[in-house]
Amino acid sequence: MKPLASPLGTLTSMFRSSPKKIGLAPGTLIHVGEQKVERSTLSFIDYDGDNLITGTDVPLEKCVGLKSSTTVSWINLDGIHDIPTLEAFGNAFDLHPLALEDILHTDHRPKIEEFENYLLIILKMLEFDEQTSQVQAEQVSLVLTSNNVLSFQEKPGDVFSGVRERLMRKSGRIRLRGPDYLTYALVDSIVDSYFHILEKIGDRLEILEKELTLQPTQEILKHVHHLKGQLIFLRKAVWPLRELVNSLLQDEYALIQESTTVYLRDLYDHTLQIIDTVESFRDTASGLIDLYMSSISHRMNEVMQVLTIIASLFIPLTFIAGIYGMNFEYMPELKLSWGYPAVCGLMLLCVIGMLTYFKRKKWF
Repeated sequence: MKPLASPLGTLTSMFRSSPKKIGLAPGTLIHVGEQKVERSTLSFIDYDGDNLITGTDVPLEKCVGLKSSTTVSWINLDGIHDIPTLEAFGNAFDLHPLALEDILHTDHRPKIEEFENYLLIILKMLEFDEQTSQVQAEQVSLVLTSNNVLSFQEKPGDVFSGVRERLMRKSGRIRLRGPDYLTYALVDSIVDSYFHILEKIGDRLEILEKELTLQPTQEILKHVHHLKGQLIFLRKAVWPLRELVNSLLQDEYALIQESTTVYLRDLYDHTLQIIDTVESFRDTASGLIDLYMSSISHRMNEVMQVLTIIASLFIPLTFIAGIYGMNFEYMPELKLSWGYPAVCGLMLLCVIGMLTYFKRKKWF
């Protein structure tokens, strides 16, 4: 198997505080996290039931013109490290500095915040690295307004290709519904991607279980510990998401239409299913660790059993050899010509007798 990255590093990198923000006023715009792209790019999809317009790598002015349109607009910013661009974007769409601060802080736990005219949703988009068996996280921020959905990503590439394809097709309910349904569709795509990650982790756990059964090794144990750490990492992303979706359901947000809550309930069921699967896989990983310890203990017991039988066989032989090795002058057997063969025969009979006894007792 390939070398693994440290699960501890993955866990600590997802939720950490930045010393750069200590002592600064609330709303101070500082990017916290890794810069994953050289420059920021804007793209949009503007649509209604009959028409659809797209734009890639467009200037900010082009997106601002969609702000007050009667159609639904999905505007996406890839690369949030460029603070001047993000600040200009926020000013154009009347985003509060605290909302921009949350968008820039890429180590936030998933949450939802309500502002005067929009909702801010922050969640984790996860990707599974096949080479290192590592779950990689990217923060995605969604801003839901009355007729726009603004998305902020750390880099190009996401799990929204299915949503884009559905928008391109004229048929389908997504073109007939408002921005709240589009927001649901984006969150649902992220949640569905968790299922694919869990499927891959589950396949690896099955392989490791077979390998542990055949021949347990320290290398296999390291892979089990690594996957268990990835499951903990995944759990940290999913648990707050459950609260987020539940808040969309329970709290009466003006921007969420009643017709969308039906789909949100289904989304909530998916988050519960993911949580149950994560917990089940964590129990499986713990069980594999126990299986490894039991296998090692069983192998040790087998070795000790063999050594104990060998030691037991030599006890009477040592006793007999000790007696005839005392070199007393008056020992009757010492002068007999058949004394040596007789002692060897006696030793052989002791060994055969003890082996027969052990066999009847099923000690080996």
